[in-house]
Amino acid sequence: MLKPFYKSYNHDFNLLYGDTFELLPQFEFKFDMIFADPPYFLSNGGISVQSGKIVSVNKGDWDKGLSAEDMNKFNIGWLSLCRDKLKENGTIWISGTYHNIFSVANSLTLLGFKILNVITWAKTNPPPNISCRYFTYSSEFIIWARKSPKVAHYYNYELMKHINGDKQMRDVWNLPAIAPWEKRCGKHPTQKPLCVLSRIIMASTKPGAWILDPFAGSSTTGIAANLLDRRYLGIEREAEYAAISKARREELDNLNTFSTFRHKISDIVKAEDTQTDLFGVRDSFIPEELPF
Repeated sequence: MLKPFYKSYNHDFNLLYGDTFELLPQFEFKFDMIFADPPYFLSNGGISVQSGKIVSVNKGDWDKGLSAEDMNKFNIGWLSLCRDKLKENGTIWISGTYHNIFSVANSLTLLGFKILNVITWAKTNPPPNISCRYFTYSSEFIIWARKSPKVAHYYNYELMKHINGDKQMRDVWNLPAIAPWEKRCGKHPTQKPLCVLSRIIMASTKPGAWILDPFAGSSTTGIAANLLDRRYLGIEREAEYAAISKARREELDNLNTFSTFRHKISDIVKAEDTQTDLFGVRDSFIPEELPF
């Protein structure tokens, strides 16, 4: 039987330590949504700028470049496992750059997913391009796909419209990169900001939903999920980042910290609370428990 690396006191945050290829086949459970930030395979000796200093972009052995054939095999593998863990009306979001996103899109199509959108996350505070030989890299892509072409997915259109000044939200999101306060428990080299994950979660799930992250990192997905009344399972193979995830979730047990973090994403929190009052979106649900 699987033993969680960490489980919050109310079981809304669960973390498995190990390889997602080995752990996912070991249990049966269906999730409402998956967010995945898989390796981009760009750690090949490049450099960038961080806090005004030149730094290596090498993230670790898990991010070293692969051949096109091996990258496709990797993406087909984990996406196939994740497909088995999605509810029939579930959706998956995958982040990437040009290094891996085309392989991901092709793999989704081969496995029978229906791609709904390709979001362009335009970072409002990107690092400069120090070579001055290219346009500044300032965006990432996030594919949104549903499991089945013929089964309708959930999309909170009214909420997304509301937080976008009562205009239809477009597929270009102008949002900042990670803020220093989000790394106070430790640093992860590819950590995503809460503002991005909060929007994703609110757009495609209802309160009480179960969310899976097969490459958890420092578990921004789980922190956003818990701040927004959703439940989470993350899988992380690096002990250092699993420990950061645990520390970040334990911070939320402090009511002042929980309130402060909610305030940081107050625009989307208040929008859902208003919508809940006006439209009765917050459905009752029967609590589900993971089988471990």
